[in-house]
Amino acid sequence: MKRLLLVWAICCVNAGIASATLDSGKIDQITGLKGKLNEKENAYKVTFPRADVKIVVDGWTMPPFMGLGTWAAFTETKDGAMMMGDTVLFEDEVNPAMTAAFDNGLSVTALHNHFFFDKPKVFFMHIEGEGSINQLAEAVKEMYDAVKQVRAANPQPKESFGGNSLPEKNSISGEPLSKIFGTNGEAKDGMVKFTFGRPATMHGVKIDNTMGVNTWAAFAGTDDNALVDGDFAVTEDELQAVLKSLVKQKIYIVAIHQHMTHEQPRMMFFHYWGRGPAKDLATTIKGAFLIAGLQEVSSPLH
Repeated sequence: MKRLLLVWAICCVNAGIASATLDSGKIDQITGLKGKLNEKENAYKVTFPRADVKIVVDGWTMPPFMGLGTWAAFTETKDGAMMMGDTVLFEDEVNPAMTAAFDNGLSVTALHNHFFFDKPKVFFMHIEGEGSINQLAEAVKEMYDAVKQVRAANPQPKESFGGNSLPEKNSISGEPLSKIFGTNGEAKDGMVKFTFGRPATMHGVKIDNTMGVNTWAAFAGTDDNALVDGDFAVTEDELQAVLKSLVKQKIYIVAIHQHMTHEQPRMMFFHYWGRGPAKDLATTIKGAFLIAGLQEVSSPLH
């Protein structure tokens, strides 16, 4: 009996030490939110509803309780703490929030929708970070503050990226872009598209470009007033560096997810959209291609 009491006492002491290490009061103080401790998991979670903008899904005004809550959860590690979270965002908030996350040492691990027929469109951005409680809580606060700044400037989410409208007729010059990417693109109706495969295996079968493991960039508009959109196939280790390189150059990230299961290596896919002169856009995308290890674009086309 004494032994059982001793074990119980040690467990209680350890739990108390763990909770103290998390310093929930500091998390509350920095984030400005009141969290809740899950003692069984030793995880502390702060959350708040996105109630500042009315969201209608399939004609129904959705209460935040039904899945419109932003949260960040903290747990201790041997070197400090880990944070994971999910952030409810509108389209004009995504890149400011992502930029703030990167600037403050966080990783962005997914960006996707949870609903159909939602007005305005709602996206969910998943984040992760490791470090001290103070560092992580400050990073979360900075990201939340970036979102608040967007809504303070425009209470209602924007319905476009803004900027000059594109001409009705596309007239992209393929040759300058082909020189940048080191290969000839596919041309159609004044548009140009470049596609690069990424070898992998799935269920023991080799898969590549044709089977959907590819990175691509498509250009439309004119040489001076162009848009680029596309998709990157990257490994988990490459994801953060490639995302950061594009966000830094004002390319909008519009989705981060996977396209398959049981592939080797595990591939993550993210979609993007950018505006500007075609050559400038191509140079930016090429830089990201190289970070992702696409050697085909490392040498100019002769």
